Amino acid sequence: MGTSHSTVAENVTAVQERVEQAAKRAGRKASDVTIVGVSKTFPAERIREAFESGIRHFGENRVQEWESKAPVVEGLAATWHLVGHLQRNKAARAIRLFHTIDSVDSLPLAEKLSAAAGEGRRLPILIEVRLDPTMTKTGCDPAELSRLAEGVLLMPRLELRGLMSVPELTADPQEVRPVFRRLREMRDAVARQLGCSLPELSMGMSRDFEIAIEEGATQVRIGTALFGVRHAR
Repeated sequence: MGTSHSTVAENVTAVQERVEQAAKRAGRKASDVTIVGVSKTFPAERIREAFESGIRHFGENRVQEWESKAPVVEGLAATWHLVGHLQRNKAARAIRLFHTIDSVDSLPLAEKLSAAAGEGRRLPILIEVRLDPTMTKTGCDPAELSRLAEGVLLMPRLELRGLMSVPELTADPQEVRPVFRRLREMRDAVARQLGCSLPELSMGMSRDFEIAIEEGATQVRIGTALFGVRHAR
């Protein structure tokens, strides 16, 4: 069963209210937090409904899925994020489709993106950090973060904006609070070490985004809380 327009609108309002309350608890402004609607597996019509309800940033996990959706929402004044793992051989396709790549996890990938960006463009990116060594998820090893960030800063066609991470799914969302705190501390340390501004922290999803906001998230990636339960494909 699809998610109705009214349900999407109601979900957007509910998420915005939760963001506002979490920001208030942290002594922050809700306007400091960007809601990125993660629309993977949902049809492009749902993106349009969320846009009409006020969401302006959307994230997709796969280049090929977004290629099929993009024509349906062409013309929307939205920012398109790639939030899933990007294979190097799809770098050029990704640059044509997305405004920002939020999952850069290696120097070779960064080099591919820089080469594909072309003259006169600065592509915003985030570095994805893998904070749980037992997980099979992609992401830069924390020990390699400084080297990767330093390398990206030397690429004039890339604009390093901050860090992203996907924590382990836990029974109690509070258990991921230390992970969010660690990512913030890593961002701050790298910014000091390299003398650069890294304003963005993309962390927190539907189950735990309020905790992430309390720990400093500037972007929260919301899927099911906006669009409903995903059905396996």
